[in-house]
Amino acid sequence: MARDWLPSGEVIPPGFQSSEGQMIGRFVFLVLLLPLVSCRSYDYYSRLSSQRGLTPPDRFARYGREQAEAVAIAREFGRAYQGNTPEAFTKQAQAAVSYAKTLPDVVDVTPDPLGNRLTIRFKSGWREAVNPVDDGKKGKDTPGLAPAPAPAAR
Repeated sequence: MARDWLPSGEVIPPGFQSSEGQMIGRFVFLVLLLPLVSCRSYDYYSRLSSQRGLTPPDRFARYGREQAEAVAIAREFGRAYQGNTPEAFTKQAQAAVSYAKTLPDVVDVTPDPLGNRLTIRFKSGWREAVNPVDDGKKGKDTPGLAPAPAPAAR
């Protein structure tokens, strides 16, 4: 077994020899590992439906009737979540759109299922884009929401 000696007279064990080839190999390994570690998740739904850092939905709903309707739609949008496939996002948006059409001040709703948002236009002309709100509440539990109209008597 060959031994390498340092100028100080110490012996370098065979497994700890450092050559240029080993240094380049380690560098290449680290460069190849870097993209794997730095890849972000493509699951944006959890970040979109999170209310962290925003005005709480109940407080925003108290700003006015249209704001309450927007929060109620966003809550129903969040409740309709069925998965991360394009088909599931489409069903989720359709459920929210059908709920929005039951509210008195909503004129039209434009869904963007892959972007996880709805654009709502109200009678006053106000437009609001909403993301899903997943806070465990139903749309009808939103404060400031007008009560549902009573069924017509016969």
